[in-house]
Amino acid sequence: MSHFKETLKNPVWFALNEAHEKFSVTYNGVKFYDPEICPFGAFVDPSTIQLALEAYAKTCESFFLVTNKNLPPYTSKHFVLDRKIEGCQMVLSSLIETPITENIVRLTHHDIEDIYNLVWLVMPGYYRRRTFEMGEYYGIFKEGKLVSVTGQRMQTNDFIEISAVVTHPDYGRKGLAKQLVYHVTQQILKANKKPILHTTKGNAAIPLYERLGYQLTRDMNWWHFHCK
Repeated sequence: MSHFKETLKNPVWFALNEAHEKFSVTYNGVKFYDPEICPFGAFVDPSTIQLALEAYAKTCESFFLVTNKNLPPYTSKHFVLDRKIEGCQMVLSSLIETPITENIVRLTHHDIEDIYNLVWLVMPGYYRRRTFEMGEYYGIFKEGKLVSVTGQRMQTNDFIEISAVVTHPDYGRKGLAKQLVYHVTQQILKANKKPILHTTKGNAAIPLYERLGYQLTRDMNWWHFHCK
């Protein structure tokens, strides 16, 4: 099995061991992103999560373990499992050409607050202001207002994940997200890395991603915890 295919099974773990090692904090063998960057963690040895979750829970209000497996048994007086978010992973097979009719701009630190507000309006829960540091972000403005954004999140030596694909509700169904995902996919390919993305099962955006050349590969679940 290639290294790339191996990373796809545990993307958070490999990102924190490779391209995003600078954002990594480790407790009892479990790796987490700095909670100011991204509230994600991952493990390889199920026996290590009890102590690790206890430690990480002291640093943030809520967080996610990301895995394509079930969680091992654990007990805690300090955190609670809220829910399992059933997700899926998609990997680019071959990029399908898409016309670009909008002015797509690379976003800067000056846009962080606008990105944060737009993502939390459309898709609350994951994004932090410093998530911007994980990769490049691109957006579309209308009348001086950021109305659509797509960025890069997890990264390894092999892949870059597309994330934060959001459009303001007043500007939906205009093809903005499709053009942004196409553009960001191109940037990843130019960096000689493989584009991937994650979404929830049954998401209405899946056909859009498929029309760009992405294919479903596996389940990938987000286990959401909050601290007591």
